[in-house]
Amino acid sequence: MKDFWIYTAMRFGLFLGAFAVVFGIWFAIAGSVPVVWAIVIAFLISGLASFVLLNEQRSRFAQKVETRAGKVNERYEAARAKEDED
Repeated sequence: MKDFWIYTAMRFGLFLGAFAVVFGIWFAIAGSVPVVWAIVIAFLISGLASFVLLNEQRSRFAQKVETRAGKVNERYEAARAKEDED
């Protein structure tokens, strides 16, 4: 769970940073900002940035999920085999 929260916090941080940059640049150029569009653009930018910048964290989290799923699957198969024996 720790890796999940780290990855989520980093994604949120990237979004906030992208939003601040988009909002600031748009406000400096236009003087007013449609917040919905700033959120959409920041979401797209942070998504692309996280794809590149957070690859290590994402891989670590995916490995933990895969390991955990494998353990659950092993327990399920063992219980199923035991049930078939009875």
